[in-house]
Amino acid sequence: MATTADFIEYVCEQISGIGEIRYKKMFGEYMVYVNDKPIFIVCNNTVYVKQNEVIKELMKTAETGFPYKGAKEHYILEIDNSEFAKIITSRLESVTEVPKKKKK
Repeated sequence: MATTADFIEYVCEQISGIGEIRYKKMFGEYMVYVNDKPIFIVCNNTVYVKQNEVIKELMKTAETGFPYKGAKEHYILEIDNSEFAKIITSRLESVTEVPKKKKK
């Protein structure tokens, strides 16, 4: 089951107000960017967060899973808790770099 347009819009609404939010369809699913930094992978209406030291303590009881075959294990973010999702997003945004443009 692919992520629905309504769900990706909901994810963006839940974290609104913390920066410039956009999403991009990738490989049939979505990447959510905050201030041009890749923060979430959204697959099958599930929000996956890369495991990172800055959120380890906050996410210690979170479920984990694999967003796609061959991916590293990620935390699964409970996106319905908007305030918590914003905290996680802010922490990740502060340590994530803007991807460098690939040369053609």
